[in-house]
Amino acid sequence: MSDTSVKHQNTAAFYGQAVASFAIAMAATAIGIFRLDANAWVRSFLAIAVLYLVTSAFTLAKVIRDRQEAGQIVSRVDQARLDKLLSEHDPFEKI
Repeated sequence: MSDTSVKHQNTAAFYGQAVASFAIAMAATAIGIFRLDANAWVRSFLAIAVLYLVTSAFTLAKVIRDRQEAGQIVSRVDQARLDKLLSEHDPFEKI
């Protein structure tokens, strides 16, 4: 049985870019909220809303990744079953 699955892995540069992008976006948002000409309650509400949005985005990304990985496992099991059936099949066998 051959393993035809390919493991996809991000490069260090892509990982670094993603981390830097996230840090810059969070810093820009924090500075924008801090410098906002508004009451402290309004700035606090916006800061909490941003944190809630970020945690929700991380949770959504994890759920999507988990669902995709579960689909790949089922696909690999189905592929293994098909490979086993094909390896056991003798096309020259008389019925």
